[in-house]
Amino acid sequence: MTWMVRSLLLWALLVVGCKHAEPVVATPTPALAACDARQAEISKEADQLAQPWSIEQHLAKNFPDLKVSWLMPEGLYQKYVVQTAAKNFGRCDDTACYLFAAPSAVIQEAVNKSMTGGTHAPDVLGQALGLPAKNFEGPLRMMTLDLNASGTCARLPVDSDPGVWKCQTPEDKDCFKFGGYTSGGVPEVMVINAPVAQTTVTEIP
Repeated sequence: MTWMVRSLLLWALLVVGCKHAEPVVATPTPALAACDARQAEISKEADQLAQPWSIEQHLAKNFPDLKVSWLMPEGLYQKYVVQTAAKNFGRCDDTACYLFAAPSAVIQEAVNKSMTGGTHAPDVLGQALGLPAKNFEGPLRMMTLDLNASGTCARLPVDSDPGVWKCQTPEDKDCFKFGGYTSGGVPEVMVINAPVAQTTVTEIP
């Protein structure tokens, strides 16, 4: 076989190989890939409303380790999680369970700063998180979830989500404002079907 024939055969093989090469597909953020069709559509609409911001940018900037946390009063935790043997955290309807969560590091820092004499100060915690102090009265439970490891969906919150307290006037505080941040400037996401079994729970006196 001459060098010319060998060259032609090699060229032919390369052409065939190129035709059958698999396209390169970018790997989506795990928290986005976990969303079902309905939540993915809501997330898409939220991103369009937030342009040029997006949930991917929001997670990359504020949730680099994809770990989220939230707080619950002990009484509510016992009533809605323990006594019901709940599988998911959050307010549930016939589509999913919805839960507001913040970066774990932010929640932990706020809790640490609120501790005085072995117990937390509700007003200090509320001010740090941009939420009403009454939400943090009494013993609390801090829940932490790894979105990546648990394969849990997260997106920007929208005003139609369960549990949203809408602002009545521009001057209102401690109410929902679209954009991925609480009124106190704390980053937040809407977590869909946060699994109880994969969540770490810590007691806060």
